[in-house]
Amino acid sequence: MAKLLFVMTGAAYWTLKDGTRHATGYWAEEFVAPYKALTEAGHQIVVATPNGVVPTVDMMSLRPEMAGSEQIALDLEAVIRAAEEMRRPIRLSDARLEDYDAVYCPGGHGPMEDLYVDADAGRLLTAALASGKPLAIVCHAPAAMLATRIRGVSPFAGYRVTAFTNEEENAVGLGPRARWLLEDELIELGVDFTKGEAWKPYTVVDRNLFTGQNPASAALLAERLLKILP
Repeated sequence: MAKLLFVMTGAAYWTLKDGTRHATGYWAEEFVAPYKALTEAGHQIVVATPNGVVPTVDMMSLRPEMAGSEQIALDLEAVIRAAEEMRRPIRLSDARLEDYDAVYCPGGHGPMEDLYVDADAGRLLTAALASGKPLAIVCHAPAAMLATRIRGVSPFAGYRVTAFTNEEENAVGLGPRARWLLEDELIELGVDFTKGEAWKPYTVVDRNLFTGQNPASAALLAERLLKILP
């Protein structure tokens, strides 16, 4: 069975351009869907965050209207509560790629606060991309790709990538309030940005890089990962 590293945000808020703090963290579905699929298949998960802080779930993602129903919200919460790995994350600075078979990064707005400038996230993503091991990143987590720049150049330049779009950010009302938009920054990074219909599952695979556009894409990303894991 495979051992996977979940690279997760340690942020509990996202600083908007007017300086206010928008409460956030990781998005429940983006952790739970892959975690459940992978652990039920027998794979091992290790969670890593900046400074080893326990990840904060974005409470918005546990609201029934966002999750899909009250029962789905309760199910998400139950998985998070039972996930022992979430209560004892390791430090990103201590994570070594050679200890894992694959890397997965769930989103939520949290990565827009910390992972986009986190040197350890940048190091791990750069190493994973170069290794040929599966690297799966969903929704806002591609913000961590911005931390891979050295002298303005990223190894992700030229890769086909998807992520949370400007259209989706505007639809939730945060586009105009953001300091920067993920789609814009990834295009500036030099990736070949591609997108599907807003809110619909959409994933892209380019070599060993697997990306998903939005929360609905997390389960599909996990399915694609499961097909290639040992």
